[in-house]
Amino acid sequence: MTLTLRPLDPLKDAELLHAWVTHPKAAFWMMQDAKLEDVERAYMEIAADEHHHAFLGLHDGVPAFLMEKYDPAHRELVGLYEPEPGDVGMHFLVAPTDRPVHGFTRAVITAVMAHLFEDPAVRRVVVEPDVDNKAVHTLNAAVGFVADREIQKPEKKALLSFCTREQFLAATGVRA
Repeated sequence: MTLTLRPLDPLKDAELLHAWVTHPKAAFWMMQDAKLEDVERAYMEIAADEHHHAFLGLHDGVPAFLMEKYDPAHRELVGLYEPEPGDVGMHFLVAPTDRPVHGFTRAVITAVMAHLFEDPAVRRVVVEPDVDNKAVHTLNAAVGFVADREIQKPEKKALLSFCTREQFLAATGVRA
């Protein structure tokens, strides 16, 4: 299985993303009622933002997941924790499918984390999933994330969690 990432094209990829983010399995993405134009606008804003980047993940060349990385000192977590040098924030979404592959989502988060740690400046990955998203908490723990505390964001109560390069390596054996 080959998982790769390419920069997201907000206009070319909007229709595909719209189908993903409005699917019932993507409830925690909080775009259930989004129109195609809303998705285009949201990802055009990300494309124009120097502190936030979106990537389309490919499985053997076929679009299969979305990954966003952001600078938590400037986006998402401003004022909610004390960022450290080398912190990078991350979101990921696996495309809905009628034929789930066992272990695929774990392979995706592992590939996403390896990609983030390929940058030597990244020392720690920060995530803030919804406290009720138990499935992602389990996946996060599997790749080395340690929950820190619950925080209140404007749109949700989130579980602030961190993963260092060393914790990722210890959990997965993957050296990035």
